[in-house]
Amino acid sequence: MIKESLHYAKILLFGEYGIIEDSMGLSIPYTFYKGNFDFTAQPSEFQLASQQSLQDYLKYLQKLQNEGTLPCPMDLNAFEVDLQKGMYFDSSIPQGFGVGSSGALVAAIYHKYSVQKIDESSVMQGDNLSQLKLILSQLECYFHGKSSGLDPLICYLNLPILIKGKGDLDAVGIPTENNEGKGAIFLMNSGSPGKTQSMVSIFLNRLKEDGFRNMVRTQLKKQNDACVQAFLQGEPKQLLKHVKGLSKLLLENFRPMIPDHFEELWTRGLETNAYYLKLCGSGGGGFVLGFTQDIEKAQEMLKGHQLQVIYKI
Repeated sequence: MIKESLHYAKILLFGEYGIIEDSMGLSIPYTFYKGNFDFTAQPSEFQLASQQSLQDYLKYLQKLQNEGTLPCPMDLNAFEVDLQKGMYFDSSIPQGFGVGSSGALVAAIYHKYSVQKIDESSVMQGDNLSQLKLILSQLECYFHGKSSGLDPLICYLNLPILIKGKGDLDAVGIPTENNEGKGAIFLMNSGSPGKTQSMVSIFLNRLKEDGFRNMVRTQLKKQNDACVQAFLQGEPKQLLKHVKGLSKLLLENFRPMIPDHFEELWTRGLETNAYYLKLCGSGGGGFVLGFTQDIEKAQEMLKGHQLQVIYKI
């Protein structure tokens, strides 16, 4: 049997919530976690659950097809036949942790069943990138109620994507890791999944308040965009300076999104400058992102928490 294509996780390094109000964003593939389709005749509990969720998603796509609102032509008959043969999505990507579990699944379905798919070789031509993001956003909204399409786009292309604001995006090169240095970007597990839909609802409701909306459009945007630029220009000192500002803003204004037992760790990082924490995705649980100029010192101060280094700075 042909081995199915692998679809990797993603990490939104910068831009959570801000991109809704036209801040810049930067999302990168994360190959530590991945998913692909496989078949089994004797499904385990995990495989049965995957098959059931794929059946439910197929029904949703069939409904869209019948209504004439499917965002792209898809071979749903082949999808149905494969499910009857025992197909499931074999994924190591944790669900509700902000690293693209539904994005990878949507990318895999689009890759396997889209009839006229936009592939990697033509994605940078004309407005194909924006078109692909739109299609994938409509396919993913089943999982979150609303989707930017960015997660499945990263999982499909396996390329870092820079969001420049107002829907303008581009594939981008990122600086080579500094394997000699002590600085690092890391993931820390909060221990429980977040609920993207409820977190986004809280944010959208707060945007109705003038003060909060103004903070997002000015201070949050300024710190966030400066982080993106410093990272892409390979300037770790500037990056950490702006990440500190961003971390402070998040602590002051995004309390519901910060996992409860992390507020103290968050504050300690800001007070000692040993590390800075920020949201990874919508927050409320899942992973938290950390930045440090000395990973050994950060590990010492965050003893009892497993740090997963994703990039050396």
